Amino acid sequence: MEFLIQQKAVPGIGEMVPSFRSLLVYYDPLVIDYEPVCATIEELCRQAETVALPPMRTVELPCCYDPELGLDLAAAAARLGLAVDELIRLHVGADYLVYFIGFTPGLPYMAGMPERIQVPRLDTPRTKVPAGSVGIGGTQCCIYSLESPGGFWILGRTPLRLYDPGAPEPVLLRPGDRVRFRRVERPEFEGIRAAVEARAWVPVIA
Repeated sequence: MEFLIQQKAVPGIGEMVPSFRSLLVYYDPLVIDYEPVCATIEELCRQAETVALPPMRTVELPCCYDPELGLDLAAAAARLGLAVDELIRLHVGADYLVYFIGFTPGLPYMAGMPERIQVPRLDTPRTKVPAGSVGIGGTQCCIYSLESPGGFWILGRTPLRLYDPGAPEPVLLRPGDRVRFRRVERPEFEGIRAAVEARAWVPVIA
């Protein structure tokens, strides 16, 4: 539905925030009234089944599972009854589907996590989670796009920017993308991070 509204470029409708079961639509009341917005969306809903979605992309994200970056890696492994390397293997071996972007700009909520590593979210969320942190909680995997509070178990960190307001496309991932993590060691992580800072790194997108 979000893609259809964007495609039609309805005057007065601006940002949209999708979730698993709903779509929040922001509109400018100086351009269009509430009733016409509702009528337009209802009409577009009737057309939604015939809309062709953008082709699915597969995005490879490097992730470093260094203990200094994976704040909860050892604790999560202990909670799950797994060796740390086995937890990493299972996490890297999955294909993740981006359901929606939310909470902070560019933060993806992703499904597809192996059942064996599903774990309830932290009992006490952190007040600050570093940008790029890769976390798991419940049936979901997410990547923190900005430093923010959060309750996911942090397994590692990607050096890529999920949200870069100065880039031509500020948000790296889109709903519908497939995400695969590639394990990198700390030296490669630092090298990629330096290249990202210099805007000399292009993400692997197929």
